[in-house]
Amino acid sequence: MFSIFDRKPVIIDKSQLTGQQRFFDSNEVIVSKTDLKGKITYVNDVFIRISGYQESQLMGHPHSIIRHPEMPRCIFKFLWQKLGQGEEIFAYVNNRCANGDNYWVFAHVTPSFDRDHQIISYHSSRRCPKVETVENSIAPLYAELLAVEKSEASRKIGLEKSCKMLTEFIAERGVSYDEFILSI
Repeated sequence: MFSIFDRKPVIIDKSQLTGQQRFFDSNEVIVSKTDLKGKITYVNDVFIRISGYQESQLMGHPHSIIRHPEMPRCIFKFLWQKLGQGEEIFAYVNNRCANGDNYWVFAHVTPSFDRDHQIISYHSSRRCPKVETVENSIAPLYAELLAVEKSEASRKIGLEKSCKMLTEFIAERGVSYDEFILSI
């Protein structure tokens, strides 16, 4: 029997970036669900419209299909660590549209549990972030983290260094990650 998970991945040229940013209404929410491996199992109409993908191009594919190449990997490492511990997380994320445009979101990602409190999937609701927050706080921080990641010949060492930098950045402010994200 054919399954949506048997499809070949959609190949998108990640180098094709337009430099054009898309926005969505502050009353809209982008919603998606994934399985434990991050493969998309549900997307709402707002997700489809903003991302520029068709539903068939998204279902069964890794959520990273929309990852913008200017996103620091340490943010996703931190996100997956928190989710793996059964915790929710808030994060600012820059996503890439099918045509190379981008759009920023303020994401709230939560694990979903079965009756035995085992994680069975993940749910993400994304709202439109404040432009000032992205421009003045998040984009500069992410640019520094990405520069650290790219400064190393080893992707692993670059990731380790950017994770350390993020941890130190938060610690210097004397707050938790959640307190920092929710305060800006």
